[in-house]
Amino acid sequence: MNTRALGTGGPQVSALGLGCMGMSEFYGPGDEKESIAVIHRALDLGVNFLDTADTYGKGANEELVGRAIKDRRDEVVLATKFGIKREGTSRTVENSPEYIRAACDASLRRLGLDHIDLYYMHRRNREVPIEESVGAMAELVQQGKVRHLGLSEVSAKTLRAAYAVHPIAALQSEYSLFTRGIEAEILPAARELGVALVAYSPISRGFLTGALPPADQLPDDDFRKWMPRNTGENAEHNAKLADEVRKIAEAASVTAAQLSLAWLLAQGDDIVPIPGTKRLKYLEENAAAAGITLSAEQLDALAAAVPADAVRGTRYPSMSEIEN
Repeated sequence: MNTRALGTGGPQVSALGLGCMGMSEFYGPGDEKESIAVIHRALDLGVNFLDTADTYGKGANEELVGRAIKDRRDEVVLATKFGIKREGTSRTVENSPEYIRAACDASLRRLGLDHIDLYYMHRRNREVPIEESVGAMAELVQQGKVRHLGLSEVSAKTLRAAYAVHPIAALQSEYSLFTRGIEAEILPAARELGVALVAYSPISRGFLTGALPPADQLPDDDFRKWMPRNTGENAEHNAKLADEVRKIAEAASVTAAQLSLAWLLAQGDDIVPIPGTKRLKYLEENAAAAGITLSAEQLDALAAAVPADAVRGTRYPSMSEIEN
């Protein structure tokens, strides 16, 4: 698989990464044996960029990924995150320097590693100056616990302020045919600074496949059941958009997921999508998208089928924590 650089001076990673979140929660029950097989197969295919976070499964996902890569550490560029603190059913965003230091040590223990390749601030608490948080993260680099720094879901202004303290290798934001808000200010700022854009939910949590069941048919432990985009009239409207994507995919003899990933890859060589899956079938399908080159006509057809502001409904039930 071709590789792309994570920022100026950052590591080379596979053009497509693997999001591991769904192996532990949010999208129904997981199977550890199958999940580890998916991670191993990803490495076999050249997908070396693995993404997890301390909040996924309340630490269980880091433990799972750590077990999976124990004997293949040299093949992996491992990204994890801090910032979303979960205690019982409560959920807060914590960015204090003291918390960052403790969170990093805890992640290293769960992962069974002596360093993290890319360490993200998962969400920003606006009550803590970004300079203080990134300063603490920079100390982790100096100590050898972390190789490169990243941020997730921050504004262009916050990204610039953070970069002034320490180089940022990657910004992780939701980006897909269905989610285009970063194109106005955030993506240009990242490019100005030489920061790679790691695109999560690149298939819009399955919406772009056209195969996602209506919200009322999803189990209660599937996060998508509660997403405004997948309920009521929003779901009906967005399903029509997804159907247009599917038609273009069929004409190109690829799946809608592959078309969506190929579209993202065509937006610039500084973009690295990290589709998540816990199934071998979908991993292999996604990985094959790295070999698809879309024509100008196909890109024009997608632009006409899904204009930047066409999708209805917010990404989350509450957007307050990610409006930075």
